Amino acid sequence: MSDYSKLQNGSDIRGVALPGIPGEDVNLDSAAAAKIGAAFARWLGKDAGVAARSEAPGKICVAVGRDPRLSGADLAASLTAGLQSAGASVVNCGLASTPAMFMSTQFDNFKCQGAVMITASHLPFNRNGFKFFTAEGGLNKEDIKEILTIASSIGDSPDVLKNVDSESISDDDAGTLSELMEEYCAHLRGIIIEGLSSSSSAKENQVAGSTPVAGEAISHASELPLVGLKIVVDAGNGAGGFYADHVLAPLGAEVTGCFLEPDGNFPNHIPNPENAEAMASICGAVKEHAADLGIIFDTDVDRSAAVDENGKEIARNGIVALAAALVSEKHPGTTVVTDSITSDELSFFLEESLGMKHLRFKRGYKNVINKSIELNEAGEASYLAIETSGHAAIKDNYFLDDGAYLATLIVIKAAQLKAEGKGISTMISSLAEPEDACEVRMKIDSEDFGGVGDRILEDLKAAISVDAGSAMGAAADLSEVFSLVEPNYEGVRANYNDGEVSGWFLLRKSLHDPIMPLNIETNQKDGCKVIAAALKDFLSAYSELESKKLDF
Repeated sequence: MSDYSKLQNGSDIRGVALPGIPGEDVNLDSAAAAKIGAAFARWLGKDAGVAARSEAPGKICVAVGRDPRLSGADLAASLTAGLQSAGASVVNCGLASTPAMFMSTQFDNFKCQGAVMITASHLPFNRNGFKFFTAEGGLNKEDIKEILTIASSIGDSPDVLKNVDSESISDDDAGTLSELMEEYCAHLRGIIIEGLSSSSSAKENQVAGSTPVAGEAISHASELPLVGLKIVVDAGNGAGGFYADHVLAPLGAEVTGCFLEPDGNFPNHIPNPENAEAMASICGAVKEHAADLGIIFDTDVDRSAAVDENGKEIARNGIVALAAALVSEKHPGTTVVTDSITSDELSFFLEESLGMKHLRFKRGYKNVINKSIELNEAGEASYLAIETSGHAAIKDNYFLDDGAYLATLIVIKAAQLKAEGKGISTMISSLAEPEDACEVRMKIDSEDFGGVGDRILEDLKAAISVDAGSAMGAAADLSEVFSLVEPNYEGVRANYNDGEVSGWFLLRKSLHDPIMPLNIETNQKDGCKVIAAALKDFLSAYSELESKKLDF
């Protein structure tokens, strides 16, 4: 028996699936995939809710899809064998997106009791992993822990490992869409058609001086509502090429595709909206083609960012602001839950420009989603949970972090604005940006990196909290220029003001790695250097921490 607990990555499973990088031994192989598949089927079988939804008692249907990673076909075959060994039937969805896999539990033609997406998001070519869904949404950390515990208890039984045939699941059909992806694309096209038909109907009624009837059927929807709209789509050789060819183009948009072909080597740039090279690439393409809009996805399309009509990126705080502006049109005044590193300028935009509430919570897409759900259950309306990474989950869409759904809302708005002679940039024109911003990722050289990180954070918070001239000596200097930000749910966040430079920092532990990220933003040029220097003397006392990175 094997211990698979180290494959847990929060609410996902991730591991090394291919050799090729020194020091990274394969730990997610065919045996592991088969046992995890069997464990997921057994876990689903224990869920009374799943049993009740199953048409045939005791028979569970699981959809399996993957991104174009080189190890995807082998892992899909092994996972399928494990699922089948535990009595589950499997729907092979081939090349798919993570959000589409969740929708296999919702679409009437599928109604699967569970779904698995084989992906490691934007990680290097040798990595891969699994994301799991039921009809209630993505699994939580506790669920993944239980599944891996079950998998670890399964021996090398022939019943689990038999029929592992990667040739039955290949990438030969990468250029075609599975039935699931066809339905998912039709679903997105329908949202665009309805959204633009509704706005057109409202405009016609306004001109005619009449009042729209609630629930009135749309009878004059244009079949090509995106004619005249020029859009660049960058899939980064991940799974998102479908959005250009099967969502936008059939609706009349003039689409320029960048790296739409699935290629697990990711030869052009990292498929990640947070990657500077990737964003520079699509910004350049939007300018070159004089496009109205750019859309960029990560590998498995659960994240996205945008580029405005001027070729300027809308990412990080910008994508949060744009998503909130879109949501506020339908749900004004509600609470937006974000991750911990969002800027003060974003808070001002959400609260003052949009009239919404802002709850800055923890990093981790499941953290912000679960917090938003928790607020709704407590009676506080919250329709958007979003990370600066581009994970955006909207209550109207199952609280599913779906990059293509967010892109679809942006496309609808871009089309509406173009009809008025405006661009998507007008949605967030009042969002201010810091003069200087940076992120420094400092390694912790210790096996007990979690404990070391906790100690640093506790000491730093205490140093900022003390009164100047206290018994803490040099630490008192921190309290003279720093003040803690409360409430704060992750790490230590503090404002800085020395009379010349003002700004803030957030020091936290990485969710999974032996790293402490430090985010700094200021309103003065080169202000990050000043705040970093103010922190360095304190942090350099910890020999385990790579504080030399603060010399810049």
